[in-house]
Amino acid sequence: MRALSAVLSAAAMMTPVSSHAQNNCAERAIVTDRLTKNYGETFAGGGLRNSESIFEVWKSDESGTWTILMTMPNGMACVMAAGTDWRTALPETPAGIPG
Repeated sequence: MRALSAVLSAAAMMTPVSSHAQNNCAERAIVTDRLTKNYGETFAGGGLRNSESIFEVWKSDESGTWTILMTMPNGMACVMAAGTDWRTALPETPAGIPG
């Protein structure tokens, strides 16, 4: 829980470039630098949302933290979600009592 609080605090501290930007947005280079240096997160994947934005997932295998960014053509990136306990896939065999 402390890791999630730290990620959200970092997102809140990012200063917007314009007065209309959300508090959780900053230039992409600033956001990704903080994710890398402060949380050990690296780019895990992403894709186009539409012609106006790209979604990126950043994660740390060591700490389990993860962050979802939305990056726009103007170079701004916004933290859309962040959390802990990242898993790359669900277990193949569900836990439980065999039937």
